[in-house]
Amino acid sequence: MEEIEVQPIRTRVKVIYLGPVAPHWEVRLVSGDRKVFEEFRQRLQSRLLMLPPHDPQFRRNRERVVRDAEREGVGCEWELGSADDVLEA
Repeated sequence: MEEIEVQPIRTRVKVIYLGPVAPHWEVRLVSGDRKVFEEFRQRLQSRLLMLPPHDPQFRRNRERVVRDAEREGVGCEWELGSADDVLEA
């Protein structure tokens, strides 16, 4: 298994579940470098765009997004629809 080099946080984003009708996700820049945000948002949307959180593929793809975020210095907050479902990565 490859070791991921964690970068210092350069950008913070919020990933919000919009509901059962596609597209399911919105990604918002909270703070930081807009270019880093735009590049990260494009990759995130390609992994999650059509996946609701209850889809089995969502968990695997979310883990990939979290690894990408760590590698690129992006702090992610996940809002999945209820107060109990906020995740930090």
